[in-house]
Amino acid sequence: MKPGRVRAWAELLRLPALFTVPGDVLAGAAAASARANSRTLLAIGSSLCLYEAGMALNDWADRTEDAAERPHRPIPSGRIRPAEALTAACALTAAGLTLAARAGRPALTVAAPLAATVWAYDLALKHTPAGPVAMAAARGLDLLLGAAATTGHTREAFPSAALLGTHTLAVTTVSRQETRDGSPLPPLAALAATAVLTRLITPRPPAGRGAAAAPGLPGPTATDAARADLSPSTTPAPIGTAPGTTATALRTALSAAYAATVVRPYFHAALNPSPPLTQRAVGSGIRATIPLQAALAARSGARTGALLVAALAPLGRKFARKVSVT
Repeated sequence: MKPGRVRAWAELLRLPALFTVPGDVLAGAAAASARANSRTLLAIGSSLCLYEAGMALNDWADRTEDAAERPHRPIPSGRIRPAEALTAACALTAAGLTLAARAGRPALTVAAPLAATVWAYDLALKHTPAGPVAMAAARGLDLLLGAAATTGHTREAFPSAALLGTHTLAVTTVSRQETRDGSPLPPLAALAATAVLTRLITPRPPAGRGAAAAPGLPGPTATDAARADLSPSTTPAPIGTAPGTTATALRTALSAAYAATVVRPYFHAALNPSPPLTQRAVGSGIRATIPLQAALAARSGARTGALLVAALAPLGRKFARKVSVT
């Protein structure tokens, strides 16, 4: 394949955004208190395929709109034919469902509505009030896919899915005005959502030694340090450092990284909701998905899994300089 064609497909599929996908599954497995296994890897493959199917289908469905607003995109610029994009979307959807089926019936039970949500969003819901809700539902289902594939059940993962879905709802709402001058209200609402999410995923400092978190708020518990990581770790905590202290510090750092990624771009977009600043805010919101996923994994006690997810952030940032994620 010629370099120009490779570049066109990378733009169509928004390849740097792929780094935001594995964390959904790993956070779901962590929420179910399970170590990653071969079924988890199949779920990651399924998630990647379904995500890219949505990207290809998105540009196929928006080809007329893009011809007017984004003529540089691969389809309106003629670098990729519409039939090729649609074929890729169908093939990737089939591959995603096949991998989910290989991971087991519970995984397929989640992957099927996930695929349906992706197609419904791109073909019917995107430009309706239900669009952001559908996108949020897709992210939440993606996290549940990790729990279903790894353990066969999803109940424990619903709180994490709701938090991730709330972030996605905020980002998608902001993205609806990225091609035109808009209102400051969506980025202001996204700022408020970020503040709430950061508060929920940040552990509260105990009032005293051995004190429990306040009722109704997520905080370190007696079982946080003992809960299994996504992969076994034999590295001991530093002398004089309690495992619970290390877990709390990790959660705090990841929560801060999540907020730091999006607060300034959202604030700038609220002050001046122009297309360039709004697009920058959307890109930051997409990248912030990674530290949020890592914080959710750490919140579930999976420190090693959280670090693995967090390691994807610099890679995504590096490749996003070459290919836009929006």
